[in-house]
Amino acid sequence: MKTEAEIRLTGMQALISALGLVEAERFLAAVSRDRFNYTEWRRTGLPEMRVEDIAREANQLMRQID
Repeated sequence: MKTEAEIRLTGMQALISALGLVEAERFLAAVSRDRFNYTEWRRTGLPEMRVEDIAREANQLMRQID
């Protein structure tokens, strides 16, 4: 089982990989600023996709942007 610090590091790496450093920071600021309910956001704010599919599409988008 990963420690909380390892999970945070992996999460930050994933955000930066998917969004870039500046946009990852903007995402974290937006989440911190708002009253944020992750469970509700997960139900309504994301497409009905598996995490692996979202990651694959994000990686494809990053390759297109580069």
